[in-house]
Amino acid sequence: MPQDVRFDLPFDTPVSPHLEYARERHLRWVREMGLVRSRAGFEEYRSWDLAQAAARTYPYASAEDLVVLMNWFSLAFLFDDQFDAGRLDRADRVAEVARELIVTPLRPAGSRPRVVCPITVAWAQVWESLSDGMSLTWQSRFAASWGRFLVAHCEEVDLAAQGRAGSLDLPAYAAFRRRTVGIHHSIDAGERSRRFEVPPQAMAHPLMERMRDLAADTIGFMNDIHSFERERRRGDGHNLIAVLHRERGCSWETAAAEAYRLTGECLAEYLELEARVPRMCDELGLDAQERARVRMGVEAIQHWINGNYEWALTTGRYAAAKEGPVATAELAGRGSVDDLLTV
Repeated sequence: MPQDVRFDLPFDTPVSPHLEYARERHLRWVREMGLVRSRAGFEEYRSWDLAQAAARTYPYASAEDLVVLMNWFSLAFLFDDQFDAGRLDRADRVAEVARELIVTPLRPAGSRPRVVCPITVAWAQVWESLSDGMSLTWQSRFAASWGRFLVAHCEEVDLAAQGRAGSLDLPAYAAFRRRTVGIHHSIDAGERSRRFEVPPQAMAHPLMERMRDLAADTIGFMNDIHSFERERRRGDGHNLIAVLHRERGCSWETAAAEAYRLTGECLAEYLELEARVPRMCDELGLDAQERARVRMGVEAIQHWINGNYEWALTTGRYAAAKEGPVATAELAGRGSVDDLLTV
């Protein structure tokens, strides 16, 4: 299934006017922090155009805040590409670094990491800026979502190291994918991008919780479809199409069509629930200001669904045709040509 598969999304989202300014600053930062160490690594990273993804998913951030968000945005992608699932010792190092990334938001801002490598040092710096001005409630919520995401990635590495990467059935995979896609904390960052917080009683409401889960499912499945050719080349079974192909014994074309249908179902349910948000606000007795914050929270979800989709259509990260050092690294089981887990 090609990268340019289209979905009919019922909302458009803006792109930050600060994209070019923030992109230049961000690319300089990743070099200075040692997050890309080789020319091939830098060219591959630049082809992903994560700056565009951040500008689409956080379109109302100030210029300086957009730089911070781009810097944070890059870390999860770069960490994901450090996995060499065929090496047990690599799985152990991934888990060690992941634990450090998880505890960083739980320490006083500005604390030096205890496990030192380019990823952890960069995250400690980013968290100090990302958490600035946000309440302890928001910080705790973000930290919990971030932690679940990183634990899921460690589980994915362990499954691969044990030769069980393709062992999950569809329900188990869907639940697992909801964690590995990392959307909950990404939506939380949408609040930071506009300097507001969704009222806690609204955030804890079952309607909002289900909307966030459905957004994660929709985005995760869309990403699986757009990245399928790349992941198939890498032998990566952590993909909805691969799960359907294996579990149902159907052709790749049939599995891809079913993946598309399941994605549409998730999106349709999300839209149905989104229409109920005003009723939720009435039920909670929210005032005008609180309703405005809920509305911005819903917009943060929309920005992620549509912004991520628009970015995925063109990013070099999902491109099927690779050659040179990048192709060599991927075929060897690594997503990156640069090792970022050691000093």
